[in-house]
Amino acid sequence: MSGRVQEKRNALRQRLIEVAEKKMEQDGLHAIRARDLAAEADCSVGAIYNVFGDLTDLILAVNGRTFRRLGEHVVNDVDQLETDDPVEILTKMGLSYLDFAEKNQKCWAALFEVEMTTDMEVPPWYMEEMRLLLEIISKPLGRLYPELEQNRLYMFTRALFSSVHGIVLLGLEKRISAVPREDLGDMISFLLSNLDKNPRKI
Repeated sequence: MSGRVQEKRNALRQRLIEVAEKKMEQDGLHAIRARDLAAEADCSVGAIYNVFGDLTDLILAVNGRTFRRLGEHVVNDVDQLETDDPVEILTKMGLSYLDFAEKNQKCWAALFEVEMTTDMEVPPWYMEEMRLLLEIISKPLGRLYPELEQNRLYMFTRALFSSVHGIVLLGLEKRISAVPREDLGDMISFLLSNLDKNPRKI
């Protein structure tokens, strides 16, 4: 593939990601349709599949950007804290996660709504984006529980993320089991500010 052709291909890829991201922000994951994307990106439907294997690949590319924006949002909020207390840092992370999810509901929801069949191979770069996001949490958690082995630290990091995510999900989804929005911050703060600081009990 010549340099010029590759350059045009990369430009189309970037344009499709931006168009898909805008559509997702406005109307959610299920608004991502090949014909609509092609019309807005000024290309043929076939051209989409020359750049991406399928629409799931394109959605994963958009989700990768969302993962990075989420991580940057959390880190920026934590950087404003004037404390090294890991519990306060984790509490701030939880509240920052809620803030991002509320401000970016459709793109945030797409992180967990994308359909992946059991025989699909998740791209390594996508798994790396997820790992980097969890690593942001594991650093202060590792300081809180310094005796934890790495595999158990990873497990508890996922458990902590899942707990906060569950609170946020119940609060932002309009279902009968939804948690009132005004209670979400208090619930997250209660969960994280009461973490057991004794690693021997784990």
